[in-house]
Amino acid sequence: MQPQTDQVRADQVRNDAGGFVFGIDKWARLDRFLILGTEGGTYYTDEKQLTERSYKSLNECLSENGMRTVSRIVEISEGGRAPKNDAAIFALAVAAGDKNPGTRAAALAALPKVCRIGTHLFQFVAELTVMKSRGWGRSLRRAVSQWFLQTRPADLAYSLLKYQQREGWSNKDMLRLSHARASTPEHGALLRWAACHKDLGATTFDARTIVRKSGKVEKTYGAVDRDRLPAIIGAFEQIHRATDVRDVCRLIREHRLPHEAVPNQWKTKEEVWDALVDHMGLTAIVRNLARMTAVGLIEPMSDGTKRVIARLSDTEALRKARVHPMSILLAMGVYKNGHGERGKLTWNPVQPVVDALDGAFYGAFANVTPTGKRIVLALDVSGSMGSPLGGTTLTAREAAAAMAMVTARTESQHLVLSFSGGRASAGRARAIGYPCDAGCEPLAISPRQRLDDIVHHVTNKPFGPTDCAQPMLYAAQHNIEADVFVTYTDNETWQGEVHPYIALEQYRRKTGIKAKFIACAMTATEYSVADQTDPLSMDIVGFDANVPTIIDSFIRGAAKEVDKS
Repeated sequence: MQPQTDQVRADQVRNDAGGFVFGIDKWARLDRFLILGTEGGTYYTDEKQLTERSYKSLNECLSENGMRTVSRIVEISEGGRAPKNDAAIFALAVAAGDKNPGTRAAALAALPKVCRIGTHLFQFVAELTVMKSRGWGRSLRRAVSQWFLQTRPADLAYSLLKYQQREGWSNKDMLRLSHARASTPEHGALLRWAACHKDLGATTFDARTIVRKSGKVEKTYGAVDRDRLPAIIGAFEQIHRATDVRDVCRLIREHRLPHEAVPNQWKTKEEVWDALVDHMGLTAIVRNLARMTAVGLIEPMSDGTKRVIARLSDTEALRKARVHPMSILLAMGVYKNGHGERGKLTWNPVQPVVDALDGAFYGAFANVTPTGKRIVLALDVSGSMGSPLGGTTLTAREAAAAMAMVTARTESQHLVLSFSGGRASAGRARAIGYPCDAGCEPLAISPRQRLDDIVHHVTNKPFGPTDCAQPMLYAAQHNIEADVFVTYTDNETWQGEVHPYIALEQYRRKTGIKAKFIACAMTATEYSVADQTDPLSMDIVGFDANVPTIIDSFIRGAAKEVDKS
């Protein structure tokens, strides 16, 4: 017996819990950061420490290969693989301020791919400002100008209305600092309109307003050629002067105005949301389910409920809109509670909508066909898995259960286990203040259950220390034949008397099965329980939207290639 707190091999490193595991390379650490972020930290590491480590890994990647780093940032962001785009935007801002001119140029060229909406652009500029890694030189001005000018006038107008200001920055700020010069009269009219008036929400609009900063006249814009403005701009101005809800609804429907363009005083009206719901983006629908229920659009057996459910059931639209599964899971958790975490809004949840969100979670993943293999899905339910995932109200433990159900729904031959510390070390656990726990046992859940029931079931498990060897030890003890073990964990294993990779080797010898092993990381730490030299083991990021596809490919394919250099 060699406890996990002892180093067995020279290539092992100590994790934050005191156990010895395996370090992952800088590129794997970059992936974890881009997908999981560092907001909220982990059970053992606070947010500042985790961010510093991730920042160091990012800079190591940039130093080794800036082009590869930028490409990876774009790939993960464009693929909608991360619950939030924040880490990708931060990483792109770091790359844009890198000392290598080629890396800086590549980062700015990738700006429209990572910063796809106005909010992202404002966030990117805010990050650059805080870091002070570069000023508003010619290349940055050109990149920001092109962000505005690369789109059709109609799309630019919509963006100007939907994303008016965020992070302390506005479209006016962007245009002033980038010195944007339009190449067409239509773009020119839009830029003048956006840059000249004081407030997009004002009730009067003066096209000749002089832009001032600290009392100094910086630039005087010419009069806006209103004949060149898209009709949606006129509709926006009219809706801010409207006094009748019928006029508001007419303008919304005729011009497909985004809800951000509608004055707040009208958003308490059911008729207004009725006008919005058919053309709202799916992300906006998911975020505003509570408000639509509170105002009466969504209620049992109503036409509004039917239309909302139809939108949530469009799996192809969900994928095209890059709606991340975690966003849906979070929305379902809040919606079924009937009250927000902040504010005073309350509502009566409509059950078919909760069911539609459950289906939308699975629909947000790509289609995966069954492999027919025997799969053990092992969920780490130890105390450290209670840490929040990406600064949300969802814990790593709850997210792990939800992700495991995606595979369980597809594969008929599966066993779901929950594990924490082992029975053999119960005395040792008590000695240092941990409660004795059940070690490892099958979970009485089914993929036919609704996700919120499954999450609730896992949340109520007894927590304790972590022993990631438990699934393999349990399978060997109970003569369970498995082709692959998929473990969802934060990799903070420490308690067991057998290292996880040794438990896997023992299982293979006993059964004669060359079982594969997949470690799904649920936090952005720097290590893994998977043996990095084992071609039948691999690491993935646990809440990557591509997880089911990656698992499927690894199970079906040959062993991974191991770098022998």
